Amino acid sequence: MRIYLVAGELSGDILGASLMRALKARYPDVEFRGIGGPRMQAEGFDSLYPLETLSVMGLVEVLKHLPALIKVRRHLLRDALEWQPDVMIGIDAPDFNLGLELRLRKQGITTAHYVSPSVWAWRQGRVKTIRRAVDRMLTFLPFEAAFYREHQVPVTFVGHPLADELPLEDDRAAARGQLGIDPEVQLLAVLPGSRANEIRFLGETFLAAIERLCQRYPGLEVVIPAATPLRRTELESLMAEREGLDRSRIHLVDGQSREAMTAADAVLLASGTAALECLLCHRPMVVAYRMAPMTHRIARHMVKTEWISLPNLIARETLVPELIQDAATPESIEESLAPLLSRAAGDVARQRELRERFTAMHRELTCDASAAAAIAIGELAGR
Repeated sequence: MRIYLVAGELSGDILGASLMRALKARYPDVEFRGIGGPRMQAEGFDSLYPLETLSVMGLVEVLKHLPALIKVRRHLLRDALEWQPDVMIGIDAPDFNLGLELRLRKQGITTAHYVSPSVWAWRQGRVKTIRRAVDRMLTFLPFEAAFYREHQVPVTFVGHPLADELPLEDDRAAARGQLGIDPEVQLLAVLPGSRANEIRFLGETFLAAIERLCQRYPGLEVVIPAATPLRRTELESLMAEREGLDRSRIHLVDGQSREAMTAADAVLLASGTAALECLLCHRPMVVAYRMAPMTHRIARHMVKTEWISLPNLIARETLVPELIQDAATPESIEESLAPLLSRAAGDVARQRELRERFTAMHRELTCDASAAAAIAIGELAGR
């Protein structure tokens, strides 16, 4: 069996390597070709270009690299048609891969796309291109699969690799031990984001909310995982400006976001993958997000979903408070987190309910994604 894989960045290389292992376990005669990174190459992959070739971010950067990207796509098209794979699979990188999948499918090659673009949220018209480009869409999330079925795109929900990676039984005491935090203390984890703009728009607001919460709960401690050394420097600089902040109650750590979330009683975070990870750590959370005013105005018109955080999108209901743009104030964050930190009997019962619901959702997303994807690909190849 011949499988042509095209991965576009580091996350695609990780997914691709895991998928290759699952395919080799199921079909020992399988051969691979296309574009992949070091992890895929370690599995015996023959990559025609370095992984970074497709890792171009931002409109200006894309325009600058467009002639080279078109050249690469034409070469891959010729190469795949000569090699005649049983299935071609684009891993993420939809702007590049969907065009290649469309051209190959027109030439009679069976195609699949692994990792759905956020077509359900914005630019929904892209689903028409996807319908023409793929024989099967492989999705991580059940609501994505429902969206594709509604739009007559063949789809398989394979589960989420993060759900496979994180344990269904979380160990709060062990996480606190790793972070050097007292096992008995009341703990809030705060994740202000991994991008410079997120710290710029959320940093001060989050720190002001921490200040208010520390006054409200005298025993509260806070753990803040800094995503990179640069983010740590930015956070330290913001903290130094706040005289009312009791630094002795704040643990600023490098990375270790999963440990911080698992160790915490409640979590405050910027929207994004971190919200899904927090669900998979089974912790009650508040999601807050701010962006440039113009970006928000454009996004408000383009985004078609009722919610922005993955826990709510997966549940199809509001389990997690979402404070967006002007709603994300220190006061509203404090009030939204209060029931998650409260020791009142009714609040404690609700916290337990949320943890149980998140564990049930975790179980639903745990399907051994790579093995499930390998089975779907085998079906496409007629195996």
